[in-house]
Amino acid sequence: MIDIKALESSQELQSKKTYLETYRENLRMRSFSSDDLDKLLVVNQTRKDLLSHLESSKAKRNQMSPLISEKKKKGEDVSDILSELAKLRDDDKEKEQVLKTIEAEVRLLSLSLPNMNDPSVPFGKSEEDNKIVKEFMPPTEFNFKAKDHVELGEDLGLLDFEMSGKISGARFSVLRGSLAQLERALIQFFLSTHVNKNSYEEVSCPFLVGSSALEGTSQLPKFAEDLFKIEDKDLFLIPTAEVPLTNLYSQSVLSEDQLPIRFAAHTPCFRSEAGSYGRDTKGLIRQHQFHKVEMVQFVRPEESDQCHEQLTLHAEGLLEDLGLPYQRALLCSGDISFGAQKCYDLNVWLPSSGTYREISSCSNFGDFQARRAMIRYRPKGEKAKPRFVHTLNGSGLAIGRTLLAILENYQNEDGSIRVPDVLVNYMGGLKTITKRM
Repeated sequence: MIDIKALESSQELQSKKTYLETYRENLRMRSFSSDDLDKLLVVNQTRKDLLSHLESSKAKRNQMSPLISEKKKKGEDVSDILSELAKLRDDDKEKEQVLKTIEAEVRLLSLSLPNMNDPSVPFGKSEEDNKIVKEFMPPTEFNFKAKDHVELGEDLGLLDFEMSGKISGARFSVLRGSLAQLERALIQFFLSTHVNKNSYEEVSCPFLVGSSALEGTSQLPKFAEDLFKIEDKDLFLIPTAEVPLTNLYSQSVLSEDQLPIRFAAHTPCFRSEAGSYGRDTKGLIRQHQFHKVEMVQFVRPEESDQCHEQLTLHAEGLLEDLGLPYQRALLCSGDISFGAQKCYDLNVWLPSSGTYREISSCSNFGDFQARRAMIRYRPKGEKAKPRFVHTLNGSGLAIGRTLLAILENYQNEDGSIRVPDVLVNYMGGLKTITKRM
């Protein structure tokens, strides 16, 4: 959530522009209309004027009470004053109801506005304008025609979309035998690395959350159509473990000594993919249900840039351990997510299509989520006021996309799949995945 006080302030930034001017430019860079911003400024001024009126009225009523007592002691008539006092009270009750409506409108408009881009975010209109800042390994090449993961999995008898279609419909899958074992091996490898090497605390969290949690991490209200809601209940299936992990500290004030906090969790994730419009309907790229290991961090504001780089390296380390070629892309203003102030996408090489596809997004949200979920910390010092933490998250990694990347990059000419060395122990010593008998 954007700081309304900063928007209304005339204080100049280092760029010699006010925060409001800079934010308007930020909206243009993100291809957002400024209509909601203009409405917010008008409605918030109405809110402040109404608050000021109510405070003045209360002060007036407080002054009238001792006057009534004094007149009564003197035996004077107080009916006119009582009548005026009653009128003031009735008027204030009406205005308090109006204030509640206006405050709700202010919050709704505030929730509709995206985060401010970090100055390092390049201008661009789409993913074509993202900046490649790192590459690992050259793309995998074969002396035979590479198959895609669907053909490989189905030929091995280990990936079945017909079975999942019978029970759940499109965009679900059934993994069998050693492919299901590979999925489990990836989950265990990722979690073990994050916990034992990268100092994350493993968390097992709910897969159902309320609307307030989704508001806190900015899925609601903007992305409601992408969510699966439980009928007649304020419960939604999680689109990512970011939601429950971040909200573990909603409405909380942490001590500075607790920071940084690092959480890692494996969960299934559920997305309707309402905006995909038929893209990637084949295979494991874009499914309604998929597994992911998520990293979430709560850090001090002055450390968030450094921690963002470090979190991204944690995700990259997994790809490097697996021996998968990838690129790191700094997302441009037109492709960055609604809530992020800076984001890196890690894109893994897929030989069958001769292209890189996203396998992880690592985002720094600044205090955007913390303002929405009221997550603060108290700096050291007796009189220190609570400050908003900065939140970070990243996929570490998306399981299905990692699995398909292994299938395609580790395929043999006969259709079997070599198991990456780091996963052999997690696979019970299995080094090659062959056709299910």
